[in-house]
Amino acid sequence: MSGRAEAHHHHRDVTGGWLRPSVFGAMDGLVSNFALIAGVAGGTTNTKVVALGGVAGLAAGALSMAGGEYVSVASQRELAQAEIAVERRELAGHPEEEQAELAQSFADQGVAPGLAAEVARQISQNPDRALEVHSRNELGVGPGDLPSPLVAAVSSFLSFAVGAVLPLLPYLLGATGLGVSAMVSCAALFAAGALVSAVTARSWWYSGLRQLLVGSGTAAVTFGVGNLIGASGL
Repeated sequence: MSGRAEAHHHHRDVTGGWLRPSVFGAMDGLVSNFALIAGVAGGTTNTKVVALGGVAGLAAGALSMAGGEYVSVASQRELAQAEIAVERRELAGHPEEEQAELAQSFADQGVAPGLAAEVARQISQNPDRALEVHSRNELGVGPGDLPSPLVAAVSSFLSFAVGAVLPLLPYLLGATGLGVSAMVSCAALFAAGALVSAVTARSWWYSGLRQLLVGSGTAAVTFGVGNLIGASGL
């Protein structure tokens, strides 16, 4: 076994503002519009009505996702900025206490007290660097790491629209029944789940099957509801 230290390694970005809304948006668009189309198709054989429902579901869902994600991320960002501002004022008004607090945090992590005090002193000489370190230690995020509401909103809108158009596309191309849409949607559900495994620790087949079961089960339930409502003549 080699005693050499590892020269370097790379981690994937786990703090970016685009991955979660993109993945969630695509999954939500695919599942919700597939379920919506299945529900409408269960209640009527009029393909124009089914297609209209799918288009409305795509538009409403994509806009709702984008708006909700924008407000959510903006609120999260504003809260972090307010707390960082508090930390900035503390550093300006009580520099010695903040330096001692930083030294103690290093000591709590196992650094020798003398060394911890020296590192804290050197960091505290640079106000911007001190703010960065204090913010990360106390808030878990630095001033430059805050997610962008606009990136989150656009990612959510586009990804939802991409997911939602897949079950709708067969109807737009002339399909006369739910069968083709269901096949396309099931294939996309499995592929989307398998793709997500690339950024998780799960195997591709497990993620794919899980997403397929969840999405197809949801569509089956809504199809049944639509069928019951259509049969009742409501």
